[in-house]
Amino acid sequence: MTTSTDIKSKSHIQNHKELSDAQLLRYSRHIMLPSMDIDGQTALWNARVLVIGVGGLGCSAAQYLVAAGLGQVTLVDDDVVELNNLQRQVLHTEGRVGVAKTESAKLALSQINSDVSITSITQRLDDAALLNTIAQHDIVLDCTDNLNSRQGVNAACFATKTPLVSGAAIRFEGQVSTYTMQPDTACYACVARLFAQPKLTCSEAGVLSPIVGMVGCIQAAEAIKTIASIGEVLSGKLLMIDGLSMTFNTLNIQPDLACRVCRHLK
Repeated sequence: MTTSTDIKSKSHIQNHKELSDAQLLRYSRHIMLPSMDIDGQTALWNARVLVIGVGGLGCSAAQYLVAAGLGQVTLVDDDVVELNNLQRQVLHTEGRVGVAKTESAKLALSQINSDVSITSITQRLDDAALLNTIAQHDIVLDCTDNLNSRQGVNAACFATKTPLVSGAAIRFEGQVSTYTMQPDTACYACVARLFAQPKLTCSEAGVLSPIVGMVGCIQAAEAIKTIASIGEVLSGKLLMIDGLSMTFNTLNIQPDLACRVCRHLK
C-alpha cells in the first residue's frame, strides 16, 4: 500500500509542520482513531492536494479535504458558476453565479477552515503546465467530467509518480478508483479501454445530485487514507455505484500490458 513517505519526498517533509494545540482539539475525532492518531493527522496537515475540477465531484471532495485538515489544497477549473450548477455543486451559491468556480469554492472553503492554504488556478492547464503543477503536489483528485481531461491528468500523474484518485458520475451511477502509479499496477488508461467512450456528459445526460456527493466523498476518503497510510485504498479496484438500486460493486482491474501510458513498467 502507498504510504505517506512513498507519496513524495519533497520540500514539505523538510519543512515539516507540527499540529498546534488548537488543531489537536479541532481534529480530535480523527486523532482518536487508532489507525490515524497524531501521526496520520500530522501527515494530512503537511500534505499538498490538487483538485482538478470544481464541479459536483470537486465541491464535494474539497469541502471534506479542507474540513479534515489537509494543509494545502489547490483548485483548478476554468469555468464560471452557472445557475444549473447549483443543483449539485454545493460550494457555489446563487449570489456567486458568474463568478469563477475556483474563487467561489475558495471563498466557501476558507469559511470552513481558515487554517488551510487554498490556491486557485482559474485556467485550463496545457500539458506542460499540468505536468509542472502535478509535480508540486502529493496527490491528485481528478474531478473532471470528460475522457480527454482524465487521460491527460492520468498521463501527467504517471510521469510524476503522483497518486491519482479518479471519480466519475452520470445519471444515477458513479465510479471511483485510486491509481498509485507503482510498478505492476493499473493506471486510468488501463481501465478506460474497458469502457466505450461516453457520448454524453452529465450536463447532457443529467445526474442525480447526491450521486456526485457520494463519489466526491469517497474520493476524499481515498486521498486521506493514502496520505495518512491507513486502511486499504481502491488500488487495482474499481468501485461502481448504482444509485437507483443503491448497490455497490467492486471490480478487480489489471494493468494492460499494451497500455500506451504505463506499459513500459510491465
